Amino acid sequence: MAEYKQVPVGAPVGQKFMNWVDNRFPATKLWNEHLAEYYTPKNFNFWYYFGSLALLVLVIQIVTGIFLVMHYKPDAALAFASVEYIMRDVPWGWLVRYMHSTGASAFFIVVYLHMFRGLMYGSYRKPRELVWIFGCAIFLCLMAEAFMGYLLPWGQMSYWGAQVIVNLFAAVPFIGPDLALLIRGDYVVSDATLNRFFSFHVIAVPLVLLGLVAAHVIALHEVGSNNPDGVEIKAKKGPDGRPLDGIPFHPYYTVHDIMGVSVFLMIFTAIIFFAPELGGYFLEYNNFIPADPLKTPAHIAPVWYFTPYYSMLRATTDQMMAVLSLMVAVAALLAIFKGRFPALARWVIGVAAVIAIVLFGGFKSLFMMLGMTSAAELAIFAGFDAKFWGVVVMGGAVIILFFLPWLDRSPVKSIRYRPGWHKGVYGLFVAFFFVLGYLGILPPTDGRTLVAQIGTVFYFGFFLLMPWWSTLGRFKPVPDRVTFAAH
Repeated sequence: MAEYKQVPVGAPVGQKFMNWVDNRFPATKLWNEHLAEYYTPKNFNFWYYFGSLALLVLVIQIVTGIFLVMHYKPDAALAFASVEYIMRDVPWGWLVRYMHSTGASAFFIVVYLHMFRGLMYGSYRKPRELVWIFGCAIFLCLMAEAFMGYLLPWGQMSYWGAQVIVNLFAAVPFIGPDLALLIRGDYVVSDATLNRFFSFHVIAVPLVLLGLVAAHVIALHEVGSNNPDGVEIKAKKGPDGRPLDGIPFHPYYTVHDIMGVSVFLMIFTAIIFFAPELGGYFLEYNNFIPADPLKTPAHIAPVWYFTPYYSMLRATTDQMMAVLSLMVAVAALLAIFKGRFPALARWVIGVAAVIAIVLFGGFKSLFMMLGMTSAAELAIFAGFDAKFWGVVVMGGAVIILFFLPWLDRSPVKSIRYRPGWHKGVYGLFVAFFFVLGYLGILPPTDGRTLVAQIGTVFYFGFFLLMPWWSTLGRFKPVPDRVTFAAH
């Protein structure tokens, strides 16, 4: 049993109250451990605003979501009308709805920037692997939450976007059709789908999301925050046991973050009041039309934050799989005939390459070129179709982020002390990500598909080749203490 703390007889009422609380709940202990006595590096910069902003947007989404649920009807016959009722008849309903829709895009903006900061400064490196993994799980959960919430307005783009994405699951071999049926709850996107997505969007996924956010913060505070230099501040402590390069999170960074929050809220409110649709990027014009299962929009595209991955999906064509098969074949031949591998390893590489090429449909493409086009002739070489590999690529683009702590073999954490050309690689990665996002909004053409394929190959090459390229070049010496200039 914990020791019961006493206060002097003449202590103020506030002190007596907090003592009463602390004897029953560790309020002061939690405050000290996670704010007042949580020491953070003193050289945080602009990039460190986005973690607290992500938490702010999460609160905005939960609060506005609660008020929207009070008036929303999860019924295919009433959903669209209930959203119109919120917008036109509920007092301040338009503001709450626009805060929620703008908040969805704002959430992804701050999370993407938060993840990019981690990528630049090596915040996923030892001992912060779990912090990164929890963060990636939050991102995956956020994507599920956004996708399910996107169906709820029951507009044209909501309906047909959900139809396209859910149908992708049907491409999974063997279990695909049953899986798609399970997700939809019907043979087409219908009232059953709307009810399922509503329950997951409002209850199930937010509970998981809140748990992951708590785990992310706890893991971060256990190992301490990273900084732009990638120097561990716990390595240099004063006689009092406190980091020499650390300052308490409160009041220094709580005040620091208030400035970031103020700027963010000015931009956020400007968008809400003057451009809530933001030219159709935050709210598509087709979504102001009630869902019509009999009328397909001319061009179906997801919201902007999904478009880089949607672009990768569309880029995965039969021709691309044929090129990948050729690359696998060349790599295997070089490994077998030029590599210094034992005989057994060469056989394993050869068999693995043949299996990969068959699954990619490479042999099917070859024999089609040779005129063997009948179903019987191609059956044995059929492999999986390009649509399935597109789903794999789209999912793999997110899943690969989880392995980043073990892919990066650089001797230093921060990009500040890496070779200059590494910054160019990171810059190209960001540029291709933007290009993929833009192409995902546009209707596909041969030229756009080719650019998307190049971007997709670069995206995966950035991560898969990281164990090699992250070790190349001349690295700058990392200082023993953080570099800091007062401002």
